[in-house]
Amino acid sequence: MFSPRFLLLRSAASLTRRGFCAGGPSKQGKAPDMVEVRNRLRDIVGASTNWSDHRQAMEERVSLSSMLAKSQSDLPAKRMKDSYLEVHLPLGSEPQLREKYLTFHNTVRFGRILEDLDSLAVLISYSHTYNPALKKSPLSIVTALVDKIDMRQQIVYPDCDIKFTGHVTWVGKTSIEAKMHMSQYINGAYSPVLDATFVMVARDPENKRAAFVNPLTFEGPEEEKIFQEGEANKSRRVELSTASLLKVAPTDEERKIVHSQFLNTLDTNTVSFRSRVLPPNSVWMEDAKLKGLEICHPQERNIFNRIFGGFLMRKAYELGWANACSYGGCRPSLVAVDDILFQKPVEIGSLLLLSSQVCYTQGKYIQVRVHSEVYDPLTRQHNTTNVFHYTFASDCNVPNIVPKTYGESMLYLDGKRHFNQTVEH
Repeated sequence: MFSPRFLLLRSAASLTRRGFCAGGPSKQGKAPDMVEVRNRLRDIVGASTNWSDHRQAMEERVSLSSMLAKSQSDLPAKRMKDSYLEVHLPLGSEPQLREKYLTFHNTVRFGRILEDLDSLAVLISYSHTYNPALKKSPLSIVTALVDKIDMRQQIVYPDCDIKFTGHVTWVGKTSIEAKMHMSQYINGAYSPVLDATFVMVARDPENKRAAFVNPLTFEGPEEEKIFQEGEANKSRRVELSTASLLKVAPTDEERKIVHSQFLNTLDTNTVSFRSRVLPPNSVWMEDAKLKGLEICHPQERNIFNRIFGGFLMRKAYELGWANACSYGGCRPSLVAVDDILFQKPVEIGSLLLLSSQVCYTQGKYIQVRVHSEVYDPLTRQHNTTNVFHYTFASDCNVPNIVPKTYGESMLYLDGKRHFNQTVEH
């Protein structure tokens, strides 16, 4: 589509690019890493690494509201290549970095990769909206949705360099779709590892109201196709939301599945609605849960003084992985992540409750749903902040998950829908 350019994230005034060797045996200078990505994000919004200074900086951002565009037509159109970024994670060439990403089993912690993808998606969006006339961006760009992450390689090596690339692929009035690709340097060449699609939203400096972003123009038929895929993704999300089991009844086919499961669990000796028997090689859904608690400290804040979305994704993924591992009896591999919805921001100091549930199984596949909510111990109120969906694969066939209540049956059908989307994709 366009030739790769290498990003060195140092200048606070502009996105400065310069060439360097891509993570192979030799390098020209130090390759940019995720530390530099996050430093650049702090420069863009004027954030500080000091806790007290950071709070003051966020209060000062209110004055930037006058710099917001009154309409999208007031903003210049940007090209896809204007937001193209390439960032390296030098796990092979810089061993001291490796420990942060290393698992006990000598693989890469995928939760850390989720953090990096989230930071990169934010920077790609700021690259698209970059205005050289402004020292600080008046926009607060946050993650609204992780549409999907498809794994193209199951093993990520902890001692080989990783490369992230990405750019804006679709734009609405106040939202941005960013696609990213991750590859790893193996045997003298980069091999694809995953493809990720994030949806970001732009808000005012106080992160309270929607704000306009630059329109996107495409150059040539290939970029037009990419843009149309973004339009199709938006239509698909609207369709799925409309058909949500929280809004409408299951389809006729799904209702038959629920009733068949009910009949399969009846006790033939009593033939009672209340007497239920677990079928062979099965697990009741209520017995396939795993929960966790996080106290949200300032260390995990993002550039807008809320809890970093990548941190939430990492914690949810690790809990979901642990649940899948326990359920299948062996270490599972990630197949896909989809439909991670960020409903509400998580404030610093919150008690974050995470609950993972195996909600669908098929053969060797395990579909896990992780629900996160903020709990206020003083008011005893619960508020949902995120819902995460993960598809894992075990080394062998796993027990069938069996719902017992109507609510669990809806979770089962929802998990089946997400699994089918992964398989069809």
